[in-house]
Amino acid sequence: MFNADKARGDLEDILKGKEYRVYYDSKGLFATWWDKAKEWIATQLEKLFPAIDSASRVSGTILITIIVLIVFLLVLVAFLVIRNTRRNRILRKQKPIQSTKEMNWTSHRHLEEANKLESLEEYTSSTRHLFLALLLSFHEKGLLEARIWKTNWDYYDELRKVDQFKAEQFFQFAQLFEEVTYGERTVGKAEYLQFHHEIRKVHGDLREENS
Repeated sequence: MFNADKARGDLEDILKGKEYRVYYDSKGLFATWWDKAKEWIATQLEKLFPAIDSASRVSGTILITIIVLIVFLLVLVAFLVIRNTRRNRILRKQKPIQSTKEMNWTSHRHLEEANKLESLEEYTSSTRHLFLALLLSFHEKGLLEARIWKTNWDYYDELRKVDQFKAEQFFQFAQLFEEVTYGERTVGKAEYLQFHHEIRKVHGDLREENS
């Protein structure tokens, strides 16, 4: 049968227990902080808009909105920092132009060399010349300044200051270029042909812009 005295005693033990007191105290602390925050916002609203009678009620909604905005901004900032750090790590080490000869060639000359290597099925070497053709196309367009000492991160950083879309295109090409050229990644014919097609398209668009 139900023992009322025992149940009452068990309830008192629970209320006196450490876990309950910690929960209750922490809940009280949060509620106190929340009330103070709403009171502060209500005070500021009353100073700015004396005609508002329900500032204390409005302040709760505003506080929630502010917290949501702060969390959103923190997530956005973290995303941008992580993305830029990753891109910097990927592109900062290698210098795509390795010699004065490569620097002195025009973008069209690199395309011709890429086509010759493609016919020999030397896709890795051809990928390199395709990318250099793209890089020098941007140089000839005046979107960046090609130099032997610069890394792909330097070029990406220059491009995004003048054309964010082209900077994103460049990053995608540069990532594959570095994986194939320096990361010992083997590029297959299908992937190479896709890369070739996209490089030629960007190169053609740049030439049309110049005409």
